Amino acid sequence: MKLGIVGLPNVGKSTLFNSLTKAGAESANYPFCTIDPNVGVVTVPDERLKL
Repeated sequence: MKLGIVGLPNVGKSTLFNSLTKAGAESANYPFCTIDPNVGVVTVPDERLKL
């Protein structure tokens, strides 16, 4: 599954991304701090899947 975080400038998208992925993306209190996309991986265990 792939997903993206979309929103207005300076509303906390990078902060949310860092909270979910622990990736350490740059976040600061000014618009357009993050220009390049950040990529993270999160493991979501699902007992219905047998690997």
